[in-house]
Amino acid sequence: MDDQTNENQEQHEYHRRHFADRSRLVRSHHMPIQREPLPPRGPAQEVRPLPPPTGPAPYHLSLEEILPAEQIERIRSSGRIVFQTAGDTGGAKSPESQVMVLTHMERDFHVSDSSKHPAFFYHLGDVVYFYGEAKQYYSQFYDPASHYPAPIFAIPGNHDGDVFDETTSSLEAFVENFCAREPQHTRSAGDALRDAMTQPNVYWTLETPLVTIIGLYTNVPEGGRIDDQQTAWLESELANAPQDKALIVALHHPVYSAEGFHSGSTHMGEVLDQAIDRSGRYPDIVLSAHAHNYQRFTRSWREREIPYFVIGCGGFWQLYPVLLVQNAEPQLPFHIADTDVTLENFCDDRHGYARIEVTKDILRGDFLTVPRPQERWRAPAVIRDSFTLDLRTHHLVR
Repeated sequence: MDDQTNENQEQHEYHRRHFADRSRLVRSHHMPIQREPLPPRGPAQEVRPLPPPTGPAPYHLSLEEILPAEQIERIRSSGRIVFQTAGDTGGAKSPESQVMVLTHMERDFHVSDSSKHPAFFYHLGDVVYFYGEAKQYYSQFYDPASHYPAPIFAIPGNHDGDVFDETTSSLEAFVENFCAREPQHTRSAGDALRDAMTQPNVYWTLETPLVTIIGLYTNVPEGGRIDDQQTAWLESELANAPQDKALIVALHHPVYSAEGFHSGSTHMGEVLDQAIDRSGRYPDIVLSAHAHNYQRFTRSWREREIPYFVIGCGGFWQLYPVLLVQNAEPQLPFHIADTDVTLENFCDDRHGYARIEVTKDILRGDFLTVPRPQERWRAPAVIRDSFTLDLRTHHLVR
């Protein structure tokens, strides 16, 4: 059986196991942004066991261990750190959109002020499709990112953890390429020059001079799952995060999503809220992916505003629309009835990425869309959404 036939079979099996009942969710007279996790629908929806950590608890990685000392000093002296983020990049079936996103991300390094160059790319999961296979890492990760000039960190998505059959352990290839004990050139990298990243676990915390990023692994089932051990770790990480730095929580499955194919998760919302209550610490923003589009929500909660993001349009060829309200696109900003959540903006017809900037006092960001494959590739990325969060007042600057 040739590789193309095998890939087509995998895609057919993936769609059969995951997409069979989606048509009923596309339109609604209201806008549900969360639902209870669905019961497993066969092996593709099972909770998968986690691999053992490759580093010591509490699974921290400092940016100082990765970047040159002069770059860390430039971040400190400028009082600014910039990074890029997106998820669902794997260019299965049609790689053009993934290449387009990464090409335009690379152009952010062309600005003359080096303090505005991204320090890293934080991947929000689904690095490769459809079953986290090592054989897909070259075509869907290493080759498209071969010219990206900064480190790439990641949390796994459901497709990174899923398996086509039981001959391969869940997250085996992800660990090899992102959780190596030492930097090394993996078999999956082929002729690409990028070494494997040295994250200490599939859930882990990135320490930087100005922001702490707590990254969760929400496993395979729709709606996400995390076990008691990871929940306790999350509570501890929130409680012990530096008070003088911005704090971000990243997870693949979104807490809120107005897309019918991949709704938000009541389960992940409850897990995060409980961790906040027990730790007494709030994240400044929450990053997620999974839904193949861009969405920005504001949660007005306990006298603060917390932006929640879906940035799942990083390259996978198929984008999905947000739900219609009375057969029309929602008028923005759109308050979600009977909640403390407002949909501020969305983009469901173009691929793109977010660029985040953090200083001592503000956390700001832009969402940029890139040309479609049939359009002029040299055309610049376009800012489709922007926000600024005051870290002193915990309110958006409007």
